[in-house]
Amino acid sequence: MVRVTPGGATAGQDTAAVEEPLEIRLHDRPFVVIMRTPGADRELAAGFLLAEGVLAHADELGAVEHCRHPEQRQIHNVVNVFLMAAARSRLDAVLAARRNVHANSSCGICGRVTIDSLKTRAAPLPVTCTIDPAVLCGLPDALRAHQALFDQTGGLHGAALFTVGGLLVLAAEDVGRHNAVDKLTGAMLIEGQLPLPGHVLMVSGRTSFEIVQKAWLAGIEIVCAVSAPTSLAIELANEAGITMLGFARGQTFNVYSHPQRLLGLGSRLPTSFAEQGF
Repeated sequence: MVRVTPGGATAGQDTAAVEEPLEIRLHDRPFVVIMRTPGADRELAAGFLLAEGVLAHADELGAVEHCRHPEQRQIHNVVNVFLMAAARSRLDAVLAARRNVHANSSCGICGRVTIDSLKTRAAPLPVTCTIDPAVLCGLPDALRAHQALFDQTGGLHGAALFTVGGLLVLAAEDVGRHNAVDKLTGAMLIEGQLPLPGHVLMVSGRTSFEIVQKAWLAGIEIVCAVSAPTSLAIELANEAGITMLGFARGQTFNVYSHPQRLLGLGSRLPTSFAEQGF
């Protein structure tokens, strides 16, 4: 590459974030292709299938493995998933109803799942925990400390799962912010740890509808981001009973929904929140 500065142009080298396709198959049958950063592919597949409604809980997940056909090229980019129990009985219907959906690294499964359809799969989350605002203020830096690939490339998103006490549970990076979240929820699903009350999802970019959807289905009560949420993300967070925070930088953040999980905040809520029943 050539780096251009006010002082002139110089030849050099740079490190780019890796983006490759991952094909997810169900019982050897093609299901979807996701653009992602290689790594934690099994977890990514499991998390994606949870968000898509193919899986409801860990008992429905069988083997998740990379294909190893000797004549097939790029086998590291193909993951085969085998379903169990009720999910196995739904396999033919799932594949028949599925159109070719290409999930790119910027927007994931935009628009496929509506708020109304999500309500049929998940109830609003109850308030089972509270968190000190001081803990929340420390989460962006804690996530940043686990973004090693971002340090090298500047081109990956990060996501991390914390307890409400601020303890890091797991972190992931990917070119797609929604993929990073799927890697987290998929890992917890494989370990049989879902749902996740008393946890916080911290993401490095903006919060989209898909991020809130994945948090809801994983039972995560608090979602925090260093950037802005979208309007649909806020609407879904309100429906899901999720505490949504954005622009978490330094000692400040914005609260967009369900602030009752923040210790000491109730007495300082503006009238507009009180009028909305918070």
